[in-house]
Amino acid sequence: MKIKKITAIALVLLVVAGLIIVNSIGKNKQTEIKEFTAFFSVPGTELNKNNYIQNIIAEKTGVKINESWLHGQTGQEAVAMLISTGDYPDFIDGGDSSKQLYEAGALIALDDYLEKYPNIKALYSDDEWNRLRQDDGHIYWIPQFQNIKGEDSSCTHNDEAFWIQARVLKWAGYPEIRTLDQYFDLLEAYYEANPTMEDGTPNIPYTILCEDWRYFCLENVPQFLDGYPNDGSVIVDTDTMEVVDYNTTPTAKAYFMKLNEEFHKGIVDPESFTQTYEEYIAKLSSGRVLGMVDQWWDFAYTAGDAIVQAGLDKQGCEYVPLPITISEDVQNKWHTSGGVINISSGLAVTTSCEDVEGALQFISDLLDQDIHNLRFWGVEGIDYEIDDDGLFYRTPEQRANIVDTSYKLSHMCGYSYFPQWGGTSDDGINANLPIDQPGEFYDGLSDSLKECFSAYGVRTYVEMLGTNESPGIWYPMYSYSNSMTTATSGGYTWIKMNQIKHEYLPQVVMSDDFSSMWKKYMKAYKRCNPQDFLDEMQAELDRRISTY
Repeated sequence: MKIKKITAIALVLLVVAGLIIVNSIGKNKQTEIKEFTAFFSVPGTELNKNNYIQNIIAEKTGVKINESWLHGQTGQEAVAMLISTGDYPDFIDGGDSSKQLYEAGALIALDDYLEKYPNIKALYSDDEWNRLRQDDGHIYWIPQFQNIKGEDSSCTHNDEAFWIQARVLKWAGYPEIRTLDQYFDLLEAYYEANPTMEDGTPNIPYTILCEDWRYFCLENVPQFLDGYPNDGSVIVDTDTMEVVDYNTTPTAKAYFMKLNEEFHKGIVDPESFTQTYEEYIAKLSSGRVLGMVDQWWDFAYTAGDAIVQAGLDKQGCEYVPLPITISEDVQNKWHTSGGVINISSGLAVTTSCEDVEGALQFISDLLDQDIHNLRFWGVEGIDYEIDDDGLFYRTPEQRANIVDTSYKLSHMCGYSYFPQWGGTSDDGINANLPIDQPGEFYDGLSDSLKECFSAYGVRTYVEMLGTNESPGIWYPMYSYSNSMTTATSGGYTWIKMNQIKHEYLPQVVMSDDFSSMWKKYMKAYKRCNPQDFLDEMQAELDRRISTY
C-alpha cells in the first residue's frame, strides 16, 4: 500500500510538473514576438527602439513592425531601387509607384485572404473592394485612410487650403476673407506693419512647397479657386460630365499672375522653388511663415506640433484655413464630407514576406478597437482619461506630451501608415481619432485659436470652410491619374505635363515679364499634347459612372 501511495503521489507530481512545463511553454510561445519589416514611400521618422506603446501592442498581438521611411530619396527612386534588387520589406506602401510594384510582380494578391479577416474586409464594401482590382482582376493593396465608421465627426480639415496664421486675422480684426486678392491684400498689410516676430525674427509672408510630388501646393490651386473639389488632376464639370484642364483656365492664368505680382512685391518667399520639404517644415515650425497652401496632414503633425511645443501658439502662430475662391460669387468646395478612397495606392504585402497570413492577422489586430485606441489615444490614465459619461479626454499635461517630439518617438505608436478608422468608436460615444472628438478637440485649442474661432462663430476647422457632399461616384479622379504610367499615351503625356510644370511654373512666378513667360509656358505645355491625357481621363470618368 505504501508503495502504491508513493507511486500515486509521484504520478500526480509528474502530471503537475508536466502541466507547469506545458503552461510555461505556452506562455513563452505567447510572448514570442515576430518581427516584420515595412517601408513607406513618404518622409517619416523611425520610432525609438523600446517605444512604450509599440511594446504593448507587440505583447497583445505577438508582432512588432520595423518601419522605415524615405530619407534623401524620392519615392520613385526608392521603389525603383527595391524593384531592381527584388528584395522587398514584408509590407510596403509605394505611393505613386504602387503600379510599378504591381507590374514588377512584387505584391501578393489579397483576394483569397479577405474573407478570413473580417476586420480588414469591413473597411470597404464589396463594390469599393472591386474598385481596387488591377487589370488582372486581383486586389493588391489596402488604402489606409479616410475610412469612416459610424458618424463622421471631423473637426479638422485634413486636406488642402489657403492657410493663414491666427495672429494675422486678429491684427486685422477678424475680417471675412473670401478671395485670392483679399488674402494677399491682408498678408501685404500685416507684413508692412509687422515685418518681424516679437523676438525680431523676420516674418515670411507666403511660402510655397514645390519639392517633388508636393508641388501640388503650387500647381493644382486653380481647381479650388473655381469652386471645384479636389479631383487633383482635372476638373469634372458636373453639368456636362466632361473633364476640364485646370492648367489652362482663365483662373489659372489669374492665379499665377497674382503669384508673380506678389513675388515682385517681396511677399512670396524667394526660396520657395529651391527649398526642400525639411527646410519648408523648419520655416513653418519657426512661426515665421504667415500663410501658404498645403494639405493639413503635410504640416500639422510636424510644424504644427513644433509651434505649440515652442510656445508660439501663444503668439497666434497656428494656422487656420480660409474659404478662398477667385471671386466672391464662387462657392468654395475645399472640404468634402465622408471618406474618400484613393484606389491608386495603399498598404501591400510583398512576395518577400514569409508569413502572409501572420502579416494580415496583424493588420486585422490593429483594427480591433482596443488596439486602435492604443494607437491613437494611447494608454488610459497616462495619455487620456475617461469621464463619468464614458467620454475620452486629455488633461493639459497629456496634451503637451502628445505634441512633444521626444515623447511621441519614445511613447506613442500609431502605426500611422497601416489601415485605420475615422468616425465613431464601437462604443458609440468616442471618436476613433482624438482630433475628431469635438469636446477634446475644442478644449485642446490654444487661447488664440479659440478667440479666432469665436470671432467667426465656429468651433472647428471644418466650420471655417463649410462642408460639401462628395460630388459623385467617380470622385476623386486623382486616384486614377496617380497610377498612370508610360504604358499608355495618356500616361506618357501626364508625366510630360508634370515635367513641364515643374520646369516652367517657377519661371512664370519669378519672371519680370509675366505675359511673355506665360505664353512660353503655354506653348511648351501644349506641345505635350494634353488632349491625350484628357481623353484617357474622360474615358475613366465615363467608366466609373457606368460601372460603379
